[in-house]
Amino acid sequence: MNNVLGFSTDGLTKKQPESGLGNFMTDAMKIMGEKKFGKHIDGAFVNYGGIRSYLPKGDVTVGKIFELMPFDNLIVLQAVKGDSLQSFLNHIAARNGWPISGISFGIKDKQAVNILVDGKPLNLNATYIIANSDYIANGGDDVQMLKNIPQINRGYLLRDALIAYTQLLTEQGLSIDIKTEKRISYAR
Repeated sequence: MNNVLGFSTDGLTKKQPESGLGNFMTDAMKIMGEKKFGKHIDGAFVNYGGIRSYLPKGDVTVGKIFELMPFDNLIVLQAVKGDSLQSFLNHIAARNGWPISGISFGIKDKQAVNILVDGKPLNLNATYIIANSDYIANGGDDVQMLKNIPQINRGYLLRDALIAYTQLLTEQGLSIDIKTEKRISYAR
């Protein structure tokens, strides 16, 4: 548990609508998920309530990752139509934002607006590959719109993706230095 995986340049905490910690977690899901599943992932999500700790400045250990993600949540992929993705993003907007990667949007009147997927406007008729925890994909946190959509599950723990991503950054000579990027913002 004390094995050092990497280094965090700044302390990362969770906040809404966006935080460096949430961006780190969803980037890990997206990047490591693409490697594990061999598919492009359009968007990755972590429910806000599922983040249980923070990452302090300094060494990042296996134990810190376990504190951050104590649950055995699995990363699952789902192919969703644009209209279902819009509904899911509205759900996230109504809850003041969750960590996301690959997608950006504004929140106006508790709805998702100006949605971009990989930098392009959301197409309600297109199909998108999204990564979530099995908890969310199975309807947790009242996410009913995804519950009946088939899942691709490789038994890959979100926690393992966080560990692997931290190690990948370290191998590349990088530290965890994740900033906010206006992935979610409040629209006027």
